Amino acid sequence: MNPRSVLADSRFQGECIRPLCHATVDKPKARRSVVGMHAIVAESSTSLAWQEVPDVAAQPGEVVIEVAAAGINRADLLQASGNYPPPPGASDILGLEVSGRIVELGEGISPWSVAQEVCALLSGGGYAERVAVPAGQVMPLPDGIGLHEAASLPEVACTVWSNLAMTAHLADGQMLLIHGGASGIGTHAIQVAKALGARVAVTASAAKLETCSVLGADVTIDYREEDFVERIRAETGGAGADVILDIMGAAYLDRNVDALAPDGRLVVIGFQGGVTAELNLGKLMAKRAGVISTALRSRPVDGPSGKSAITEAVVANVWPMLADGRVRPIIGAELPIEEAAQAHALLKSGEVPGKILLRVRN
Repeated sequence: MNPRSVLADSRFQGECIRPLCHATVDKPKARRSVVGMHAIVAESSTSLAWQEVPDVAAQPGEVVIEVAAAGINRADLLQASGNYPPPPGASDILGLEVSGRIVELGEGISPWSVAQEVCALLSGGGYAERVAVPAGQVMPLPDGIGLHEAASLPEVACTVWSNLAMTAHLADGQMLLIHGGASGIGTHAIQVAKALGARVAVTASAAKLETCSVLGADVTIDYREEDFVERIRAETGGAGADVILDIMGAAYLDRNVDALAPDGRLVVIGFQGGVTAELNLGKLMAKRAGVISTALRSRPVDGPSGKSAITEAVVANVWPMLADGRVRPIIGAELPIEEAAQAHALLKSGEVPGKILLRVRN
């Protein structure tokens, strides 16, 4: 069966893929009209309260977005639990990506305009009715992508493109190994890598491997039952993966080096398996390989490695993939903003593939 047909039949094309999504979002709870705005205040990891907070205003170089939907990321769970404070100067409200409409322009802003529908990469502040964001981190909606769907894109698109293309220089014909292939990052990375002409291998739980296959993964590995090092070597004639995109960190470090091909690049973007491990430099040197660890949230707004440069590259390279259907947003669930705690629990459970969204307004 044609993979695109399977995607359509499976309702993966920017739609929720679990019944729970549609049970809660059509009738959002009414909100009082107040001075200021409402936002989620993290009182603890499980107590996320929708309450009144001071409103935001556009500073020079910023726009204010009236939020339609916000994407959830594991960084939000870490911040809510007190383990990932926002960078200096960033909002202490959760939320690293939104979609919505521009309602205010700061000084010196072009080419954006009031009422324009956009999505944006944030350093914080997304779980709110409005958010102020540097104009360089704002992106137009990709052609064919709806306003709420677009909230699923800024973090995954900027993370994947900055790491696979701008850092690891993944090329046509190379082998990419993605750990966590059914996650928001993983489902997007599979599609982008295939659009670049790469072969893709993923690790995931058995129940999610079919999702990865439908999205284009060439090799699927049940991480509970298979040794990914042996499988990658078998699939590459003993060579290994040219690029590995890793969310595990310490727990996988030694085996990831074993799985690398000569001149391979290991890019670590998460630490779900810890932050401290021993690195055998001899094995790394023998392969002329590299280990790189990157972060997105703490990057500056401007400069060659800044968020503005990344969003510009994403709009130039990934948005056309979305417009012509080579890449689609994969949304596992969408819940009302008042149910942020339940949405966090859902992400933590790992039960749904793709992104989880919070609906702020219709």
